[in-house]
Amino acid sequence: MSMDEQADVVVVGLGPGGEYVAGTLAEAGLDVVGVEAELVGGECPYWACVPSKMMIRAGNLLAEAGRVPGLAGEAEVTADWAKVSGRIRDEATHDWNDQVAVARLVAKGGRLVRGAGRLAGPGRVTVGGRTVQAGQDRLLSREEPEAGELAAETLRADGVRVLTGVRARQVGHDGAMFTVLLDDGAEALQAQRLLVVTGRHADLSALAVETVGLDPAAPAVSTDGQMRAADALWAVGDITGRGAFTHVSMYQAEIAVRDILGRPGPDADYRALPRVTFTDPEIAAVGLTEQQARDRGLRVATSVLPLASSTRGWIHGPGGEGFIKLVEDADRGVLVGATSVGPAGGEVLYGLNVAVHAEVPVDRLRHMIYTYPTFHRAVGTALGALR
Repeated sequence: MSMDEQADVVVVGLGPGGEYVAGTLAEAGLDVVGVEAELVGGECPYWACVPSKMMIRAGNLLAEAGRVPGLAGEAEVTADWAKVSGRIRDEATHDWNDQVAVARLVAKGGRLVRGAGRLAGPGRVTVGGRTVQAGQDRLLSREEPEAGELAAETLRADGVRVLTGVRARQVGHDGAMFTVLLDDGAEALQAQRLLVVTGRHADLSALAVETVGLDPAAPAVSTDGQMRAADALWAVGDITGRGAFTHVSMYQAEIAVRDILGRPGPDADYRALPRVTFTDPEIAAVGLTEQQARDRGLRVATSVLPLASSTRGWIHGPGGEGFIKLVEDADRGVLVGATSVGPAGGEVLYGLNVAVHAEVPVDRLRHMIYTYPTFHRAVGTALGALR
């Protein structure tokens, strides 16, 4: 671009949000220049959101096929039917008092692990072949504890060994295998492949933000409710530090476009920020976790409903693991957070997202009609269990 070239708007970075801003403003008649060093559209359509879901879809189909009698081997089919029939018999003969006691525990935010417990060192208890660690060393540490617990159980069922709260002290490779020494030095792990995930952060210095009065060493660009970062400067997407989600980038882009065009609109509102981990089962959440709500001083009511206790969960059978967890601000009578885990966890989240965003009174939600038999019908039951 020559030094004397002019434009109404210059969009630096054409990720999902930047691409939307540039395209929408251009359609509105503004002279727009987009700046992008790599692929237009960002990582989402090329190697993140879209292609990963294509791969996950294939994996889900294979997993589901293995759970359906007639699509697996004869031994697997026999085992599946044995599990199903056994599950039906167990459910039919559960002691009523036991169910009531468990329901009370779950309604108060507790969880049940069946078996005889034994101490296994400071803060550790073993139950059968399972170890429970008292503390925050778990998967999906920013989500509800129940979500991380289920994710770990699902991975273990697939033959994956899950270790949390440990560090790798040394990594070596002999030409065929990787060897990882843990920080306690007591064990060496070996594998053919090693995936290292380090996270990422915005590099503001690469944008020379100091030339417009911003701190190049800051972790993110601060913006007001209309995404303004400085005079005639707007920021959207990961760079704002509001979550590395495509949907957040697009949401912010819509606000910035309105402001640039001089159209009125509400400020950005992140109270009902939704997120989904596209595992099997899907782990979806919106708003605050129970702990976050308590940390803010709210008087909290919660409920946790196992998806298998719903009609659709029972129909689904194997592969239908999951739960609905609700977090209510009991003083205001509205949901401030919710988690939906299950085969359609991300889709079920939609209604919960609306409830949190619009602050729909819980009493009104309790009197809705929930379609039968659907996964989302479990939300109605979970609302009735809030305590």
